[in-house]
Amino acid sequence: MKRIFVILMILVTILSFAAKLTILHINDTHGHAWAFSETNNPNIGGFAAIATIVEEVRKEVESQGGHVLFLHAGDINTGVPESDQLDAAPDILALNLMKLDATTFGNHEFDKPKSILAKQIAIAKFPFVSANFSDPEGVVKTKAYVVKDFGDLKVAIFGLTTEETAILEPIYLNGATFSDAVQASKSLLPELRAKADVVIALTHLGWEPEGEGKTTSKQLAQLVNGIDVIIDGHSHTKFENAQFVNNTIIAQAWEWGKYVGRLDLDIENGKIVSWSWKPIPVNLKIYKGKDADGKDTYEFVGKPYEENFYVKTVLDYFKSIGSEKLNTVIGETKILLDGERANVRSKSTNLANMICDSMMWKVNADLALTNGGGIRASIKPGKITIRDVLTVLPFGNTLYVIKMTGSQLLEVLQYAATIKEGQGAFLQTGGLIWKSVDGKVVEAKIKGQPLESDKLYTVVTNDYMAQGGDGYTMLKGLPGYNTGFTMDSVLSQYIQEVLNGIVQDYDSQLRYVRQ
Repeated sequence: MKRIFVILMILVTILSFAAKLTILHINDTHGHAWAFSETNNPNIGGFAAIATIVEEVRKEVESQGGHVLFLHAGDINTGVPESDQLDAAPDILALNLMKLDATTFGNHEFDKPKSILAKQIAIAKFPFVSANFSDPEGVVKTKAYVVKDFGDLKVAIFGLTTEETAILEPIYLNGATFSDAVQASKSLLPELRAKADVVIALTHLGWEPEGEGKTTSKQLAQLVNGIDVIIDGHSHTKFENAQFVNNTIIAQAWEWGKYVGRLDLDIENGKIVSWSWKPIPVNLKIYKGKDADGKDTYEFVGKPYEENFYVKTVLDYFKSIGSEKLNTVIGETKILLDGERANVRSKSTNLANMICDSMMWKVNADLALTNGGGIRASIKPGKITIRDVLTVLPFGNTLYVIKMTGSQLLEVLQYAATIKEGQGAFLQTGGLIWKSVDGKVVEAKIKGQPLESDKLYTVVTNDYMAQGGDGYTMLKGLPGYNTGFTMDSVLSQYIQEVLNGIVQDYDSQLRYVRQ
């Protein structure tokens, strides 16, 4: 009997150190707090449907004695006019209602002055964490990490923001810096391991691609021991399965709230003994064609989710503000104006060409330069509204005019030739056709004439690039001026006045050829 008692006590002791933790996560929502539609995929995503998923999983897991964390891996800001106009207040208030546990800074949290981010932090009921961020001005106050104490389980969540932010978003930083993510993690890990059973890195680093001066989530796992889980964002990667690198689980949930990632952990004596991850589609659909009455039909990918009443009510109120102006029709297009992320970051498209042409037209420049990453959406055939244009160009960037010699312009092109396809720095142009071979510029023509080294050209770009954004540091400090014309208003005017409100077709010629 004594032996049986001892065995039972041992089992009780082991069980007392067993716990279950479920991590729900989203990333790169970019203002998509409301449900939205894509081609053959209507009414997908949205925080109200995500709230239902979070609520259902919480009830399920907690009824079994487990614990749930809900995390956002950065880039709450920029992408949908209703959100952008209100500095993402709708998004943050909805996340408050959804009881978000933590987020980290994405690079797009710095699209506006730091005072805006400080206000966002003030209204959020969840912490923003970033261990490698520092603001000497003290405008943006944040924590390196937080520890969630569930009683039988302690979980540390520390944040990391891509070092690229200093290059991608230099305009409003005013001395704020992003230190090396690997070194910041190595310095912090001993403290976190002493305080918690499980350590989560909530990162806006990106799974790929690797590049000089930045850390990916894969590299972080490879180079830093002791991180149990990395919940990542930034690269908008559509994971089919979680990755496992150097005993670290890495997960990312695509983009725009189309998926909610679910990671289930079984923990014994402070160690993860088993785990599983899956992406939960948020009302995604498969187009099945038209029925006998000619109506489009769809099949849900997975389970359909109703929208949470309270979250939907709050978001609907914000959406109604300013909708009349946003819905003003400025023209019509008979064709798709291509602003798809993968395309504008790898080649010329008709929409990218139109944007560059509108910039040249507005200020009578010889050529236009803009970054593909600043183009955020396509315009579908049909009526064109102010909302459509703001969705394409959400950043509020202004036209910046610079006087440049041909040799200075060649320096810009030499840099652009080194940029990998898929990067936001991919160069879109107007009035300029150029070619590179093996990363070297071999041909450049401005308005059909070869580039002349000593000739002075009038170049129009955006204020972001003019201040060195996306690595175009050679533009910073050159003689020039900010016109104050926003890119979205210029494109709207161009559609109305130059194209007479009707887009029948538009030049999609490749203005850059890479070999």
